[in-house]
Amino acid sequence: MSARVLVSGASGFVGSAVTRALLRHGYAVRALVRPAGDTANLDGLDVEIVRGDLLDAPSLERALAGCEGLFHVAADYRLWARDPHEIRKANVRGTHNILLAAQRCGVRRVVHTSSVATLGLHADGTPADEATPARLADMIGAYKRSKFLSEALARRCADAGRDIVIVNPSAPVGPRDRKPTPTGRTILDAARGRMPAYVDTGLNIVHVDDVAEGHVLAYEHGQRGRRYVLGGENMSLRDILQTVAALAGRHGPWLKLPHGVVLPVAHGAEAWARVTGIAPSITVDGVKLARHHMYFSSLRAETELGYRARPAREALADAIQWFQDNGYLV
Repeated sequence: MSARVLVSGASGFVGSAVTRALLRHGYAVRALVRPAGDTANLDGLDVEIVRGDLLDAPSLERALAGCEGLFHVAADYRLWARDPHEIRKANVRGTHNILLAAQRCGVRRVVHTSSVATLGLHADGTPADEATPARLADMIGAYKRSKFLSEALARRCADAGRDIVIVNPSAPVGPRDRKPTPTGRTILDAARGRMPAYVDTGLNIVHVDDVAEGHVLAYEHGQRGRRYVLGGENMSLRDILQTVAALAGRHGPWLKLPHGVVLPVAHGAEAWARVTGIAPSITVDGVKLARHHMYFSSLRAETELGYRARPAREALADAIQWFQDNGYLV
């Protein structure tokens, strides 16, 4: 009989990819979805869908009953919210609730999905890794602070004897990015020809399905309390946008903007968003983050887990194809 595992956030972008990877590896998957959550990303999959909320502790215990493992993927991934406390509640209190529920239910092993957002960066732009130091004070914005605190909580639980492995995905792209995520939104805008300008920054682009395989590898081979960067290819934003434009048959970006010019625009966009309630297309935190090249190394995961990632161009091509097939590029 295959081991039963719970995936929180299973209907989301990364969560649905993790769910698919687990099914490929023969696991019985229970998918935790919010009460009003859309399950389109799970259509056709042999999973048991259970409804629950990270802030509703009894629902988590019901979902975890009889599970050997937990993949805690669910997170509020926004770089702007009218009420930033919502992000902290979901990501920090929610992590506390589900780890406590897992302990009460006798769950054997947990994979906690963190983010490279919790890692430090090198001033010279060279790739950072799991050992690059970072402090809470270094975290820009509610999302990064919440992920830093939730990872710290998972590490404390591991230090206390809980069998928890932490994974730190970089910037996943690929199919089923329905919202889309902030990275997906950038790709979508570039594929629509709406990104004529860029700033001097960089990201580590990775296919979401490679991130998902990394989760399974971490569950099966990861060391307790250890964290693993699940990344792909380091690329400048200019190269990312040019690649997307070429794949989509669009003109690439031609105007490089100084960060100082973009920041006032972001402040204005957020002010308007607070009036309308519609998330801004450019955020203050996003611009501040873009002052750094967010480059990372996955060497530890490659060496210890056997993790591998495909070229970024393939990931970008799959993302564009999915957006095209699902009517996002009209």
